[in-house]
This record gives sequence, structure tokens and C-alpha cells, in this order.
Amino acid sequence: MPTVYTIGYQGKSLAKFIGRLRESGVTAVIDVRLRNTSQLAGYTKRDDLAFLLTRGFGIAYEHRLELAPTAEILDERRAGGTWEEYVLRFRPQLEERGALAVGREVLARYLAPCLLCTEASAQECHRSLVADYWAEGIPDLAVVHL
Repeated sequence: MPTVYTIGYQGKSLAKFIGRLRESGVTAVIDVRLRNTSQLAGYTKRDDLAFLLTRGFGIAYEHRLELAPTAEILDERRAGGTWEEYVLRFRPQLEERGALAVGREVLARYLAPCLLCTEASAQECHRSLVADYWAEGIPDLAVVHL
């Protein structure tokens, strides 16, 4: 059965973050963040994370911007927009950007990919929306939130 994992780095030490990936057998981290080059990203800053994962742990890294919300959608949520409004705006974007085809491509290339975003919990994070969208269109896809 194909599986997609998801993880958020917020509130996790580097050791805990890498530990969860390795314990789960993750083979690739698929970064779905819009803004992943800020100094606030710490050890998950795009180029640093790619180097760390690939060179240090043999885990592939890809940044898939088409799976990130637009700046407008993200900024509205951060300014106090509701989760329901966010979902209503983001879900159509997934279809417009061909997110299901991206999911099939990722799953064909990697045995155990993991969607990466910021939030500690997947409960109100767009990585869960991406994973659920893939699960709706890819038969027998399991979603595991780390």
C-alpha cells in the first residue's frame, strides 16, 4: 500500500525531526512551504535542509512550490482568516496546479515521501489538505502524520 507521510518542524529539535523521518523510513522530504528561505526557518531553511537530508542521511529533498498556498491565501489566514475560508480557497488551487499529477509523480519516484510544512500539528496545516487530496485521487494511499 502506498504511503505519504507529513511532518511539521515547528517545536521539534533537529534530532527529533530527523529521528521521526528515519524511524518512519522516509525516503524523500517534499517541501510544500511557500516561504522556505527565511532565517526564521532555522535548520529547515531550503538549501541547508536539502544539504543536511541528502548528504547526512540519504533522504532526497524537493521543493514543490505548486503544493504551497499562494501568498494571498497564506497571508489572509495569518491575518485571522478562518480555517474553513482557507480550505475553500486552497482546495481549488490544488486542482488548478495539477496537484494530483504531482502526487502520482512523487509516489512513483519515492517509496516513502513526506510532505514538510511549518506547523507542528497537521490538524490545520495545508500539508494535510495536500495529503488528503492525494488520498482522494490515488487508490489505497495511506496518510501518516508524524
